[in-house]
Amino acid sequence: MAYETDVLIIGAGPTGSTTAFALANCGVRCHIVSRGNWMADSPRAHITNQRTNEVFRDLGIADDVARYASPWKLMGDTTFTTSLAGPELIRMRTWGTGDDRRGDYLRASPCGMVDIIQPLLEPILFQKAAEKGATFAFNTEYVSHEQDADGVTATLRDRLDCRQYTIRARYMVGADGARSMVVDHLGLPIEGRMARAGTVYTIFNADLSKYSRHRPSILNWIVTPDASFGEIGMGLLRAVRPWTQWIAGWGFDISKGEPDLSPEAIVPKIKVLIGDPTIELDIVRTSIWYVNQAYVTQYSKGRVFCGGDAVHRHPPSSGLGNNTCVQDAHNLGWKLAYAVKGWAGPKLLESYSQERAPVGKQVVLRANQSRLDYAPLNACFRVEGAENPIAAGIARFRDPGPEGVAARKAAQAALDLKQREFNAQGVEMNQRYESSAVIPDIGTGPEKWLRDRDLYNQPTTRPGAKIPHAWLVGPDGVRVSTLDVTGKGLFTVVTGLAGAAWKDAVRRLDLPFLRIVVIGSPETQDLYCEWQRIREIEEAGALLVRPDGVVAWRDKDGTPNVGEATERLGAAIRTILDLTDLSAVKRDSLHESSKPSATPLFA
Repeated sequence: MAYETDVLIIGAGPTGSTTAFALANCGVRCHIVSRGNWMADSPRAHITNQRTNEVFRDLGIADDVARYASPWKLMGDTTFTTSLAGPELIRMRTWGTGDDRRGDYLRASPCGMVDIIQPLLEPILFQKAAEKGATFAFNTEYVSHEQDADGVTATLRDRLDCRQYTIRARYMVGADGARSMVVDHLGLPIEGRMARAGTVYTIFNADLSKYSRHRPSILNWIVTPDASFGEIGMGLLRAVRPWTQWIAGWGFDISKGEPDLSPEAIVPKIKVLIGDPTIELDIVRTSIWYVNQAYVTQYSKGRVFCGGDAVHRHPPSSGLGNNTCVQDAHNLGWKLAYAVKGWAGPKLLESYSQERAPVGKQVVLRANQSRLDYAPLNACFRVEGAENPIAAGIARFRDPGPEGVAARKAAQAALDLKQREFNAQGVEMNQRYESSAVIPDIGTGPEKWLRDRDLYNQPTTRPGAKIPHAWLVGPDGVRVSTLDVTGKGLFTVVTGLAGAAWKDAVRRLDLPFLRIVVIGSPETQDLYCEWQRIREIEEAGALLVRPDGVVAWRDKDGTPNVGEATERLGAAIRTILDLTDLSAVKRDSLHESSKPSATPLFA
C-alpha cells in the first residue's frame, strides 16, 4: 500500500515540531500541517527546565536554544513589590538560582535552565526538522480523518484557496492545541474543566532597565488594589526580552464578561504596575486567556496519537507547559520511528499513553495548585474588612508591633509553600514510568524518597527512571555526561569493565538500534567515581537505556557467561519492543516507502 508520508503531524508548535524533528532524525518521513501562517506569534511559554534542555541536548540543538534564550542567571529572584519602581515587600530566589539550591541543580543534570519565548523556540525546532527532511504545509487545517488496520486517511483544507484534499499516512499525531479537533474526533476522555478563571495579558515595549538590572528577575508580582482580582490576586510584570519587552498581566472576573481592552483602560494599569507614570509605553498586543484545568486520560486510539496542549490544558504557573509538550514528543518520536522501521510491535506504541498520561495529569494539577498557593501570600498583605484592604495590609506588614511580626512570620511560611512552584526540581525531574516498555526489578519494593519528591531530584537507575547524570571523561580529557553517551535514537547497554559478557552479547545480537557503553574504558572513564556512587548496580551489571534516556531494564549483578547475558538481554529487548523474534530485525529494515526520496511530497 502506498503512503504519502509515514507520520502526519497536525500542528507545528513545540509538540508537533519536536515530534517531526525526532522522526526526521531517524530517517522517517513525516509531514507537518499548521493552520497558521507561521509559528507562535506571542511569547506564551518561556520557562525551559533542565529535563527539556536535556532533550534539546539529545537532539543536538542545546547551543541553538541557548543562543536565543535569556540565560539562567537572569531568571534570578522573583519579586513581590508594591510596583516595579516602588518599595519591595519580599523576594524569593527562584529556578534553582539561590545559594541553597544551585548545587542541587548542578548535580542533577549537565544542563541548567533557560528562558526562551515560544516565538524563538518553535522556529529552531521546525527548521531543524525541515533540514532533516520533514515536509510541511502552513495555512492548512485539519478537517477529519478515518483510520483502518493499515493507516490513517486525513482530510485537510488549504485555507488560502479552500481546496480540500486527503493524505494517507501510517500514523497521525494530533498536536493541535487546547481546542484540539483531533482529540474531539477521537472521543478521548477528558477530566476537569475549561475556562474557570480569566487573565488579561498585554505585551509592551519599554526600557525598564533601571528597575531591573540590579535584581534580575523574569517575574515581578505587584501587590496593588488595581490588580487584585482573580486567584493570584496580584499584578504581573514578566520580562520577555530583558529589560525592554514585557508582559503585564492581571486577573478579571469572568462572570462580568470580557474586560475593556482599549489603550485608555490598559495603559494606566500598566503604569501603576511599573510605578512610574512618566514611562513611555509601546503597546504591542492585548489579549485575554482563560485558566484551564483539564487533562486527557488516554492519549491515543488506534493509529492516532495526541500530545502537548491537546491533552494537558492548564495555566502557565510552575512553567511546566512547554516542557511537558517537548517531553511528550521526545517520548513518542522514537516509538513511532521504531514502529515505522519494523523494529517494534503495537505494545510499544501503547506505552506512550501509559507513560505520559500520568505526567500530564500531574502537571495540570500542579499548575492549578500553584495558583491557589498564592492565597497565603495575599493574606500577608491584606486586612479584610478594611476600607482599603491592601493599603492596610502593607502598613501592617511593616508595623513593628505584634501584628506586623505575625504577618512577617506568615510571609516566610507562604514563601516556603511557593518553593513548590519556583524551585520544584523534583516535579520537573522525578518522572517514573510504568508501562509495557519498562521491565521492573524483581523483588525490589517501591522507591523510597529520601527528600521531598516535589522539591528535590532523586537520581536512580531503577527501571522507569531517566538515567542519572554523572560526569565521565573521554579520551581527550574532556568531560561528557552519561546522558551524552546514551540516547540519540538508540538503545544503549551501559556496563563497567567487569561486564565484558554484555559487550559480547551486544555483538552477538547485532541489532541496528543497539550499542554498548563500557564505563571505565578509555572512551568513558569514571575518573570522579561519580557513576560508581549512583549506578546502584555492580560493575558487572548492566542497564538497558531507551532512546529517550529512560532505563528500561537492569541486571544488577551481571554474569560472566556470554550466552546467559545474550539470553537475558535479548529477552528484555523483545519484551520492551513487543517483538517475538529479534532475528527478523535487519540492519536495513526501513520500509521502502519510508526511505528518503528526492521527490517532494507534494509536487
